[in-house]
Amino acid sequence: MHTPRTFFDKLFLVLKGLAMGAANKVPGVSGGIVAFVGGFYEEFIYSLQKVNLKAIKLLFNGRFKSFYRYVNGQFLSLLIFGMLVSYFSVSKILDYFLERKELFVWATFFGMILGSIYYISKDFKHWNKKTLIAGVLGLVVGLSISFLSPAKENDNLWFIFLCGMISVSGMTLPGLSGSFILILLGNYVLLLVDSVNALYDSMAEMLRGDFSFVKNSERLETLKILAVFTLGSATGLVTLSHILTYVLKHFKHITTAVIIGFISGSLGVVWPWKRTIFKTDAAGQVFLDSNGEGIILNYERYLPDFGNNETWWAVFFVILGILILLGLEWYGESRKK
Repeated sequence: MHTPRTFFDKLFLVLKGLAMGAANKVPGVSGGIVAFVGGFYEEFIYSLQKVNLKAIKLLFNGRFKSFYRYVNGQFLSLLIFGMLVSYFSVSKILDYFLERKELFVWATFFGMILGSIYYISKDFKHWNKKTLIAGVLGLVVGLSISFLSPAKENDNLWFIFLCGMISVSGMTLPGLSGSFILILLGNYVLLLVDSVNALYDSMAEMLRGDFSFVKNSERLETLKILAVFTLGSATGLVTLSHILTYVLKHFKHITTAVIIGFISGSLGVVWPWKRTIFKTDAAGQVFLDSNGEGIILNYERYLPDFGNNETWWAVFFVILGILILLGLEWYGESRKK
């Protein structure tokens, strides 16, 4: 049984949810890292794993209290509440800064990931032949994901379902960014921009009493895609948490080594000094999504110019990112005491 949470514990859970939501939104950063560093990764995975047949039976039999207790409801609902609030607040602020000061946002995240590698590695005293191989494998996979070229957009429903399953891994696997995986699969715009906008528009119209969108075949198609993607995400979340629970129970040190390698490899994705490459037509015109924003193809990385003032500001933000993480760690340690 969990010890009862104090008001501050609950508040910090909502804040951790905010951080996870913001991290999941940025291509290259994963909510799983926040869970890992925030010290609630295992509880998160075990709670998700409780969403199983037994839980569904409790729900359908109207035993809501038992269901809530069984799935660690207080923990999950506070965390999910934080994520939802983040989606409409923190991530909007993030979008604002990504537009204006992209380099500094990436630099901060880069620092936070550096800090998290230090944080996870410093307590890991189990390096041996097996864990070293696992760590190197994680590093290679993480790096190769950073430099893959994206696929073309694909709206086949089976593929959309698969995208849902894969993209949700960013929440559960530290170092794997769901948004970045969707860019690589070619479906970031379709699933995280166009579909979400279609849902927004439809809900806004329904609130005004306007149901004309049911005759709009293009809108209905996009909503169907969103429904399949959501179903894929839910399936991915539950199946992945079962696999991870098993792996964490039986191969904890090897799993941690893979995660350390994987997060180190993911530094390639959040390298601050990069140019965004947009999708263009033959005349060099940039393709726009339904928000009127350029469609990202990939990133071209370069080395910083230390003669430039902005570079030093970026270095400052890298250090700030590391300090934010060490501050979280310090808070976690003082809580334990």
